[in-house]
Amino acid sequence: MKSNTSRYYASHPEARKKRNKQQAKINARPEQIAYRSELNKANRKAGTYGKMKKIGKDRSHTKSGGLVLENTKTNRSRNGANGLSTKK
Repeated sequence: MKSNTSRYYASHPEARKKRNKQQAKINARPEQIAYRSELNKANRKAGTYGKMKKIGKDRSHTKSGGLVLENTKTNRSRNGANGLSTKK
């Protein structure tokens, strides 16, 4: 089942183009590249690289700066709260 956002962009091609253009700019920033690189490195080390969707987990940044496995929905819904996990 698609989310409301997904359904919206599927039915509004102009809005989808605009959003994809914005996302491309964001994803090309050096800090964003470093962020993805850090997560990829942690997943490779843990042996979960490419398997996260199957297990329904994400790598989540903790308050102390570490990385832990966390439910995907919980991790991605934490937009406020400084964007950090409630875990140590």
